[in-house]
Amino acid sequence: MIDAKVLVSAAFRGLRGLVLEGVAERGDGLVVTMATQDGPASCPVCATPSARVHDRAVRCPADLPVAGLRVELRVRVRRLACQMTTCPRRTFREQVPGVLERYQRRTARLHGALEALTVELAGRAATRVAPALGIELRRDTALRVLRSIALPDLLVPRVLGIDDFALRRGQVYATVLIDAESGRRVDVVEGRGADVVTAWLREHPGVQIVTRDGSTVYAQAVREALPDAVQVADRWHLWHNLADAVSKEIAAHCACWAATTATGMRTGRIAETTAERWTQVRELRDAGVGLLDCSRRLGIALNTVKRYDRAAQPEQIARPPRYRPTLVDPYRDHLRERRQGDPGVSVQQLLTEIRALGFTGSQNLLYRYLNQHRHLDADPHLSPRRATRLLLTRPSNLTERQTARLAKLIAACPEMTALSGLVRSFAALLVPDPANAAALTSWLDQARAAGLPHLHSFARGIEQDHDAVVAALTTSYHNGRTEGVNTRTKMLKRQMYGRAGFDLLRHRILHT
Repeated sequence: MIDAKVLVSAAFRGLRGLVLEGVAERGDGLVVTMATQDGPASCPVCATPSARVHDRAVRCPADLPVAGLRVELRVRVRRLACQMTTCPRRTFREQVPGVLERYQRRTARLHGALEALTVELAGRAATRVAPALGIELRRDTALRVLRSIALPDLLVPRVLGIDDFALRRGQVYATVLIDAESGRRVDVVEGRGADVVTAWLREHPGVQIVTRDGSTVYAQAVREALPDAVQVADRWHLWHNLADAVSKEIAAHCACWAATTATGMRTGRIAETTAERWTQVRELRDAGVGLLDCSRRLGIALNTVKRYDRAAQPEQIARPPRYRPTLVDPYRDHLRERRQGDPGVSVQQLLTEIRALGFTGSQNLLYRYLNQHRHLDADPHLSPRRATRLLLTRPSNLTERQTARLAKLIAACPEMTALSGLVRSFAALLVPDPANAAALTSWLDQARAAGLPHLHSFARGIEQDHDAVVAALTTSYHNGRTEGVNTRTKMLKRQMYGRAGFDLLRHRILHT
């Protein structure tokens, strides 16, 4: 058995320099009587030790709760007389450094707990959680505690990560700078753009490597402020940009792979309108009419006119219908087998059968599903987005059915075959290796030689930022930690409901 005195002593062991005299229960908390130890204390003005007691006083700070009960200390402290006759301070009250600071109404360890609580939860959330822990806390007090925490020293890292985030999307932005090697937050500054980054880099020299996304603004700022620094593009953004280009190429070749993957194309009025508009745009372009004038004459968006102008044939604009997952999908095999075995079976009979299997949808939903002939597909409907996902997924992560479908997708036309090869070879480049510099040059030559205009645009973007891309593919540096800080910043903004100012948000970012 453990003695109760041992438990009490262990609970208040952190109050070093104080002597426990007694514990009493009062209401919903505990009152702990303590006193300072005997011995000399130094004068805060002249630092002369003194043990001569002039008076005594009682301080009543709050302490960490015990078993959910609030704890109030009754600490008897001495007022000592200074022994130095020339000292302007005749008497002074002794302090307990590290336990009970001057003018504080809570112990240092309770203050440290409040600091940790407010850093993670800020004001309102902290005041909701604190009572459950046995701590009394108001919102204004929580914010005051948070703002009182000293910011960490600004240490310029060797490898700097830069990114921006929105304070108010489309209007107000800020820039976050971190140590890309350790993830330590370095600074958060208002605004974004070349001027902001250039000014910060010039005021804080010492950065040797800068990791960033594909922003040309940051690239220019680093070149102006640190011409000798190595710039590193982010590999995730390279893959993301490639995915966008691949998605557009797959959409442009829908007519090629739709038939081989059992995915029907749009028919009826939509297909006829697409062909008519393509013919109208081609006739106007052949007559020397500009793109903007075509948009005005035909009453369609400029980007749509550009898409029609790029297509050599109207089939390149055609798209398969967009079918979203429905409640009927799990019963597709049953419907297909029933219709193949008995083509005359009624929809009402099919509805009764699948409802017995667990279908909870409506009759109209089943009618629409059957009229679209979606029950005839052995696999789910393949949209350009799903086709892109198949092509970009690691082959080892695909199922047998997905692998077979991907093989049909790749073999649909020479362009799709070339696109698949370029995607696979670029994916291999994302594993950093010194040999990737030469491999990237070879990949760019192959991409330019392929008849894939959207991939040509991606290749031009790489050429414009060639040195940073090479550094990304040959070194281990990346901007992932900066993106992680931005993700956490979004959580902090939502947690604060957008009601806090930039200074408080900056405080929390630098402390998390």
